[in-house]
Amino acid sequence: MRIVLDAMGSDTCPEPEVLAAVEAARLFGDEIILVGPVDQLEPRLQALGRENHMVRLVNAPDTITMKDKGLALALKAKRKGSKTSMAVGIDLVKEGQADAFVTAGNTGGALATAYYRLGTIPGVERPALTGLFPVRNGYCVVLDIGANPECKPEHLLQFAVMGSVYASKVRGVPQPRIGLVSNGEEAGKGNELVKSAYPLLEASGLNFIGNVEGKELFGGNADVAVTDGFTGNILLKSSEAVAKLITDILKEELLSSLRTKLGAALARPAFGRIKTMMDPAEVGAAPLLGIAGLVFVGHGRSDARALVSAIRTARQAVEVNLLTEIQTAIQERLAALTLTTDSDRNETDHD
Repeated sequence: MRIVLDAMGSDTCPEPEVLAAVEAARLFGDEIILVGPVDQLEPRLQALGRENHMVRLVNAPDTITMKDKGLALALKAKRKGSKTSMAVGIDLVKEGQADAFVTAGNTGGALATAYYRLGTIPGVERPALTGLFPVRNGYCVVLDIGANPECKPEHLLQFAVMGSVYASKVRGVPQPRIGLVSNGEEAGKGNELVKSAYPLLEASGLNFIGNVEGKELFGGNADVAVTDGFTGNILLKSSEAVAKLITDILKEELLSSLRTKLGAALARPAFGRIKTMMDPAEVGAAPLLGIAGLVFVGHGRSDARALVSAIRTARQAVEVNLLTEIQTAIQERLAALTLTTDSDRNETDHD
């Protein structure tokens, strides 16, 4: 297996990427292709004993940074001769020289580069950034969490199909329960997007359980939750902020006296499990589902441990042949929905 790692993605690049490439190659026994300025990467690898690791360097002298916006970003992402680490790395996937691409860089840059250079799976109009939210008794696959601020109902249907495949094949969830994020459980609740998407999901043949509010999502009632990128991104950042607030308050209270310190010591194993469950570094990266290639985006604050986790997540997707599974599922669901729509239309005409 060959995994591309963008050496110029994280906030403190390239140190975490170099360490992660070496560790992932040792841990998984796979070739890790580190893409970035070779003159910066070579000495760092040599200092770590590069000859003992399956790390290959590919030169990419340019970088998409957080400052790149609008036309400048689009040109870096789209133009044929682009030498950014994202463009060069994603081209390796496109050319069949690598199986997946991982970056902790500019999310918009990764999305634009992947979209322009790989395109989308037939039947998918919008790729979705897909996150794993810690919930009661496990995780919930939530999409979109930021790639598409504005969506149409059919986009949410496509998200649901892709999320279901991801939950089933990568997370090992049989018959994933699909929920539609809304401000009420009843079918008639929600904005126009939610109301219009509801019947599409209901007729999709997926294991659709209806609308889910925040309490159902975090209560573990759904395995997959679909929403537009604007709502999903607010949901993600709000949940991260609340989790940090609760953790900080608990830490302050538990260290406030000798008695609470003793209690904290006794409860340390439980707190450790909670910390692990809520740690983004455990998953490492979110897949861009719907792209015609495997692309994973991690947090800019990723350290080497988070990037190794991101590579592990990418490997899992390759192992279960995620791309082909999504392509097949999209075609099957869309065909079934077309047949249902045609049947309903014929009955209406007959009446």
